Amino acid sequence: MRLPCVQRPIYYGWPMLTAVSTAQVVSWGILYYAFSVFLTPMQAELGWTTVELTGAYSLMLLCGGLVAVPVGRRLDRHGPRTLMTVGSILAVLLVLAWSQVRSLPAFYLIMAGIGFVSASVLYEPAFAIVAVWFRRLRGRALTLLTFFGAFASFVFIPLSARLTEIFGWRGALVALALMLGLITIPIHALLLRRRPEDLGLLPDGETAPPGTTTSVRPTETSIAAGVALREMRFWLLTFAFAASTITGVTMIVHMIPYLIGLGHDAGFAATVAGLFGLMSLFGRMTIGPLGDHFARHWVTAALVGMQVVGITILISFGASAAGALVYIALFGAGSGTLTIMRAALLAEQYGPAHYGTINGAQNLALTGARTIAPVGAGLLVAALGGYSALLWGLVGLLTLGIGAVVLAGALEIPGRVRRLVPTDSGEG
Repeated sequence: MRLPCVQRPIYYGWPMLTAVSTAQVVSWGILYYAFSVFLTPMQAELGWTTVELTGAYSLMLLCGGLVAVPVGRRLDRHGPRTLMTVGSILAVLLVLAWSQVRSLPAFYLIMAGIGFVSASVLYEPAFAIVAVWFRRLRGRALTLLTFFGAFASFVFIPLSARLTEIFGWRGALVALALMLGLITIPIHALLLRRRPEDLGLLPDGETAPPGTTTSVRPTETSIAAGVALREMRFWLLTFAFAASTITGVTMIVHMIPYLIGLGHDAGFAATVAGLFGLMSLFGRMTIGPLGDHFARHWVTAALVGMQVVGITILISFGASAAGALVYIALFGAGSGTLTIMRAALLAEQYGPAHYGTINGAQNLALTGARTIAPVGAGLLVAALGGYSALLWGLVGLLTLGIGAVVLAGALEIPGRVRRLVPTDSGEG
């Protein structure tokens, strides 16, 4: 006689993460990517220069990085629900204020505010959710999250452009603000939970051994934030990801003019640049899962290596269409997958208890890299008389990054140096 199959209930972490990933698409699309759509119509109506408008955008990025550490500390102590809900509400109000802006100082204040609230609703708090709710399946969860996120520009840039055609740029921002509120606020307010244990669950949906409770967890220790930030390993990894960030931002900003300078037409150059998102998505789906089967340090080093090879091919063979396409395939897949590896490495190395604070500290450094990269690259191109020296410099920087990742993986940290704390420490 066959016993009936007992179907395990769906682990709450998965539907919650799917909902959060949907909110990420909307938040990234409106708060980050849609800005480029409004540059031209705002300039036409208000008479502000491109430098004045993009300066506000740089300020937004900088403000997001400045609050990364306190936002991370808040996540560690209280979880994501209140933070992300309040952040979404403020984001809606700020986008509405943007739709009515008429003075440049007010615009800068609004964009600074969007930067502050972005830190509470974009990837960093979402990564913290994954760090707490998943362990063995962390890589898979990060792949799901960033898979959704890759569609933000694909959906919201054309949508914002279409709304601008219909309603004008001010009406388009009102429509986007309503969409942001109707989708993200309910998800963050109603569905987010701090820890699986609060629902009587274990991370990954694991079942507690017979005779035990969910307070008995799979072994995973966490490193105190102060200890992590004093480790050479943390700073080596931060340097490597900063090198990748500087290179990625530089290539995104300067890719089209570089290809046009090589003799390609503007349409082909734009197509190559547009393929970056598609290749990032492809890399996350195909290469990202390797982190669950091989040491993540080695996978990370290989991904930075893909960036090195891609840029080298671009320098050597970029004048041909094939060379440009091979470049974007390698560089895009490597860059996109590094987003997953960074989040997974931090969770793996330092545990979930202080993930928000540690991740915030690293994100602050990366924000500095994002901020200086476009301007710094432009100054170097002007000073050096072309792109060749800049691109070889990026190859050298990334090569140092590979060395930093390998050295970080090789470091043996004595147990007495690292203060291990329970994964549920820091309750508040």
